[in-house]
Amino acid sequence: MSIELVLAGCGNMGHAMLAGWLNSGKLAAGSVFVVEPNDALRTRAQALGCQTGTSAADIAADAAPKLVVIAVKPQVIREVTQQYQRFGDGRTTFVSIAAGTPVATFAQILGPRAPILRCMPNTPAAIGKGMMVVFSNPLVSTETQVRVLDLLSASGAVATIEDESLMDAVTAVSGSGPAYVFHFIECLTAAAEKAGLPAETAKLLAMQTVYGAGALAAKSGEEPGELRRQVTSPNGTTAAALSVLMGEDRLKTLLTDAVEAARLRSIELGK
Repeated sequence: MSIELVLAGCGNMGHAMLAGWLNSGKLAAGSVFVVEPNDALRTRAQALGCQTGTSAADIAADAAPKLVVIAVKPQVIREVTQQYQRFGDGRTTFVSIAAGTPVATFAQILGPRAPILRCMPNTPAAIGKGMMVVFSNPLVSTETQVRVLDLLSASGAVATIEDESLMDAVTAVSGSGPAYVFHFIECLTAAAEKAGLPAETAKLLAMQTVYGAGALAAKSGEEPGELRRQVTSPNGTTAAALSVLMGEDRLKTLLTDAVEAARLRSIELGK
């Protein structure tokens, strides 16, 4: 079977996305070649039925993959991407899921003919509940973009942007956002314990409440503000709590400042 996709890096995110592609039937295992120098990580790719190698040199000389997905840490992006320069003739589209690395960096390494997509996923992609945001350079064909977006949909929701500079905002909201929610769960758990609930019960209440509220917001079709109003009886318990969170726009201001701090740091890291 010919190689349709080369996956460079089979760490946590790469493996999660690969498993999603195979489990959903969007890719056949035999059409995937995984390049992974780490023995343990390469072995789990083999367990999925994929072809594997320790470096790009292990890919057959006559291979012409449609896609090369770069799923390695930003600090080794240049070193790894250089191994795939032979596919930069325009026939292969490159997809990067490395945070903070602009398309221009890949174009500098791969040459001016390489179609390149940049994707910002987040960690819930590991369970098929991620948020993937994609920017494409003008060389990416409509057909290929549709194919890539379909593959990414196996890991969650997918959105596209036309202005790459917005990737810093994407990073600050959906890329870093799961950490904000995890910290909210930590804080709600601590508040529940302080209110007298046993630790395990407090943790369960906090996690399930956040999970359930998020699922309801995603599936109900109602605006979050309307869902909030439906829970809030006049002069009731929820109203008392919201007077603390919403008074003087406390939570809104805090989150706005947090997102801006992350956005500015993303800009710094991309320089």
